[in-house]
Amino acid sequence: MGDPIPANLEPYVEVLGEDLAITFFLNFGGAPAYLSENPRSGSDLSQVIGPEKVKALAETLGVGQLYRVPINKAWIAQRLKARGWSVLAIARELHVSDVTVRSYLRTEDRRQLSLFEKN
Repeated sequence: MGDPIPANLEPYVEVLGEDLAITFFLNFGGAPAYLSENPRSGSDLSQVIGPEKVKALAETLGVGQLYRVPINKAWIAQRLKARGWSVLAIARELHVSDVTVRSYLRTEDRRQLSLFEKN
């Protein structure tokens, strides 16, 4: 599977699956979303993930609640790269620079010294 799913994204990925969750985060991340147990088929949420998935999210996160949808661009960048996307394509999708994407894709923080590194 690759990188672990961040805790704040985990319930969404469990309900929607990784592909649909990424689509959901890219469409609604950072914005409030109302989760209804009886979503309208014409709602923005239903148009993107389907009314059944809106219902499933409402059951998981809480019915009738307004949630600010999380977004974790670093995790999304890692997952898109794992699917073979280029750095430039990821940058365009996330609306960030290629430099930012490259920083997201670094597997280790170079500022942190390894406890096991031999000098």
